[in-house]
Amino acid sequence: MRSVAITGLGFVTSIGNDRAAVSRSLREGLTGLAPVQFLGNPRLPVRVAGTVKEFVTDSASWRDWRYPSRYALPRDALRSLAPHGLYALCAVEQALADTRLTAADLTDGSTGLYCASAGSAFLLHHHLAQLHAVKGERGNPLGVVSSIAGTLNFNLAAHYQIRGAVGGFAAACASSTHALGSALDEIRLGRQDRMLVVGAEEMNAETVLPFAAMRALSTQTDPALASRPFDRGRDGFVAAGGAVCMIVEERGLAEARGAPIYGLLRGWGQAADGYNVVMPHPEGAGLIEAMRRALRDAAVEPAEVDYVNAHATSTPAGDRAEALAIRAVFAASRPVVSSTKGLTGHPLSMSGLMEAAFCAVGLAEGFTPGNSQLADPDPVCADLNLPRAALTQPPRLILKNSSGFGGSNVCLVISAA
Repeated sequence: MRSVAITGLGFVTSIGNDRAAVSRSLREGLTGLAPVQFLGNPRLPVRVAGTVKEFVTDSASWRDWRYPSRYALPRDALRSLAPHGLYALCAVEQALADTRLTAADLTDGSTGLYCASAGSAFLLHHHLAQLHAVKGERGNPLGVVSSIAGTLNFNLAAHYQIRGAVGGFAAACASSTHALGSALDEIRLGRQDRMLVVGAEEMNAETVLPFAAMRALSTQTDPALASRPFDRGRDGFVAAGGAVCMIVEERGLAEARGAPIYGLLRGWGQAADGYNVVMPHPEGAGLIEAMRRALRDAAVEPAEVDYVNAHATSTPAGDRAEALAIRAVFAASRPVVSSTKGLTGHPLSMSGLMEAAFCAVGLAEGFTPGNSQLADPDPVCADLNLPRAALTQPPRLILKNSSGFGGSNVCLVISAA
């Protein structure tokens, strides 16, 4: 079976909009969370979010958007994008430059594209409001492709003229990890030589506030206290936006063209809880099985894993279930465990890919992310190996966890090259 290498990364995140900024934030524990006010309403209980810096996308018209001048983006590409599509396009441009590819290298059918996003609730609301205002007599001809859940793969595949496998994944907060695992299989099975995997989400009222109605969001007003995975005082997740692109390809081909290799995707596994539409299984039953399946797929033993990048979003039930699951799988060992969402917040469907990319940066640059926001570990989590600060040595073998609504659990195994 073919070996699969991580060869390119691109970031638009709350903790940085390029690899250097992301690396510094992870090493030094620099938060991307900031005070926000949604809909001009100071009475709303949600007052902190993982904000996207350098971009202004609060208008429904792409003509009003502002983004860093280093990106030369054609107007035709912007016309059918949602705000998170703009982030995604910039992340792809970064990743292509990082792996030393051009757009022309993507068009021969050997490269595919898998994406994850929930679509743009912001643009969908805008277009439907316009439709109702004129009683259905007019509408934006690009309204559908700019706003529904497949908008990333529609737009990016067309823009880059990708002729390989193209698809989108919608499994809530496990979506981009599904996309990356499926991309791994495309290459291992010889269907594709290279895959672009992209995850992106918006950080606006339409995306964030529905979670407040579920009482899933933190009500803290201090960014330093709002996202605290595994902490006794955690009270919900902090929403975030942005985009990440990871380029993976068959290792031999990557080495032949002199591409940088961050690490290897070794295997993946998935399993569902079969328990509740919103809540995780109390003992993390589905996550336990997903972790074990990923380790079997990678042909490694739990004792070989020295770092678990946790899904932990800072919700009371979710972090507890994941802590119990990790303890069950690693009963005979004690790997380092951390959740980078303490710094970034939780960018929903893109979180798994983002965190896998953080792991790749750690492998390449020689560090392991810590739990900088953790002050008082919950007793159910306290026996996990939870370093506060980033460690100055890289892991050798990583297990990356993701979980989503409906009990979807997806895990990846990543190793040094």
